[in-house]
Amino acid sequence: GDTTAAQHNNSRISNTSTKMAEPNTVVLETAMGAISIELYWKHAPKTCKNFSELAKRGYYNGTIFHRIIKDFMIQGGDPTGTGRGGESIYGRKFEDEVTRELKHTGAGILSMANAGPNTNGSQFFITLAPTPHLDGKHTIFGRVSSGMDVVKRMGLVQTGPSDKPVDEVKILRASVY
Repeated sequence: GDTTAAQHNNSRISNTSTKMAEPNTVVLETAMGAISIELYWKHAPKTCKNFSELAKRGYYNGTIFHRIIKDFMIQGGDPTGTGRGGESIYGRKFEDEVTRELKHTGAGILSMANAGPNTNGSQFFITLAPTPHLDGKHTIFGRVSSGMDVVKRMGLVQTGPSDKPVDEVKILRASVY
């Protein structure tokens, strides 16, 4: 059948024809420094589209990393800053794109936060260490390509109740390249 424009981004087509529509890098500019992220379009096209589109729209600008756990992960992407908010570009929640090929093998892996299967919105986390217990439960859709020192420093900030940083760790601006 014919592929409509709406389906175009979900179909698996050679990378050359979609290069322009798929930004490879998202940069999170934070008060602590910049974090560059390489997106895994091949493995998680819907998740990458959501993240890059939200970044492009300014959705993440001014949001905080509301949950930081030393030697585990930093979590952000919720405009309410509570860990209970955030919406995807698809409406409310969307399905996981879990693959056996990608695992939470070390620090710097970008993955979707969720509240159980197929509950992805706008929240994401970046690992600070291997987290094999999350394999198969969270969609991995990228990795930190530069700024890992920034991520590591974030992982050391003082936190209070609910693992929330005492002093806000803020995304000033997210840019798409």
